[in-house]
Amino acid sequence: MHSSEVLSRAFAMPLTNPAFPPGPYRFVNREFLIITYETDLDALRAVVPEPLQVTKPVVKYEFIRMPDSTGFGDYTESGQVIPVEYKGVEGNYVHSMYLNDHPPIAGGRELWGFPKKLATPHFAVEIDTLIGTLDYGLVRVATGTMGFKHRTVDAEAVARSQAAPNYLLKIIPHVDGTPRICELVRYHMIDVTVKGAWSGPASLELHPHALAPVADLPVKRVVSALHFIADMTLDLGTVAHDYLAQ
Repeated sequence: MHSSEVLSRAFAMPLTNPAFPPGPYRFVNREFLIITYETDLDALRAVVPEPLQVTKPVVKYEFIRMPDSTGFGDYTESGQVIPVEYKGVEGNYVHSMYLNDHPPIAGGRELWGFPKKLATPHFAVEIDTLIGTLDYGLVRVATGTMGFKHRTVDAEAVARSQAAPNYLLKIIPHVDGTPRICELVRYHMIDVTVKGAWSGPASLELHPHALAPVADLPVKRVVSALHFIADMTLDLGTVAHDYLAQ
């Protein structure tokens, strides 16, 4: 294969059989359980990279079912998102994500820098309760519950909230182990259609684990819970800040 052909075909690894197709990526009937909780402010500041700013001691713990996604298939995801500000604009920093499907792990890490690891999240309705769990190997590290559709939430307001910018720390090492890419990446969810949204009583329990340290941002108090179903597109990103250019 000539070098010019390598460049023309290069998108992702492996060269001749990439782990994921080019984006953007469309999600149909994407279902969220988001439990917002109060945590330790110093713990948040220790994990959120500058120039992002932590403004309140709050974390959003998410369980997400994605039954229909272009290129990625059918999978489930769980993790923590932290509300932040960047240059005076409110947004969200994706701190941790655990999922059970290889293509979105590879694509998420290589394209945007999603902090994704392989684990076993689960999200379903059990009688009158929404239940989300996360297992890392044989160890349960997170359990979230919410009463099923207790109160209707304004779908348009939820759709507007999805338009906020999201941030990731993309790190790609050089062959000698030093950082080749170290960037703060900004991305957006676009073409969002919320099909229904609800709130209800909720609980969240996090357990310590060396390789899935979700409990390092401890739960002090559950603030609110949101369950919604939507169609949306995960757009490609832009570089908000290049740490290696400093």
